Amino acid sequence: MSTPLLFSTIEVTKQAFYRTALSYAIVNLKPIVPGHVLVIPNRPVPRLTDLTTPELTSLIASVQNVGRAVERAYGGDALTVACQDGKAAGQSIPHVHFHILPRKFHGDYFSHRMDDIYPALERSETDLPRDFENLKVSSTTVQIDHPFKVDADEDRLPRTLEDMEREATWLRGFLRENVEIPTQCHDNATRLWKVETQFNCNIH
Repeated sequence: MSTPLLFSTIEVTKQAFYRTALSYAIVNLKPIVPGHVLVIPNRPVPRLTDLTTPELTSLIASVQNVGRAVERAYGGDALTVACQDGKAAGQSIPHVHFHILPRKFHGDYFSHRMDDIYPALERSETDLPRDFENLKVSSTTVQIDHPFKVDADEDRLPRTLEDMEREATWLRGFLRENVEIPTQCHDNATRLWKVETQFNCNIH
């Protein structure tokens, strides 16, 4: 079985849909656009400057690979990629992470005011600790026809673990069938790192 994934002190193994030797990606608890995901280094450190060169290289490669995948999966025309690097920048969970959000010219919640996504993202980041704390699997959750149709409505409820597992499973399948993710490898002489993409995360 794969080693459990921790986002700071929060286990997020079941939300993961992409995993490498040094980084991983999870679906979001409270996405502000369809396909809003997080890319995270395995080691829980608060700042980009705390990462080793291999960890940073892996993280940025994963941002690129996951961004390519979710843009295609959700029919995006572009991406918003953001990192609040430290508490003063708005980081609410002390573990480096990148937000990746597919964007569209038409049909995007923010299509008419593109920059409005940034304050919405800031609010979303602020809510992360509370929302993860309150995360529970509930048999009374109201089911919707398409769990990936979300928006930035501030009154929307965080999703259940079951909702997120369903999206993560769908994204893993999409990646496996539709997106070629290159293996990243540095010169063996430097022994920096070698990442082998694992589409099947063995998440059970």
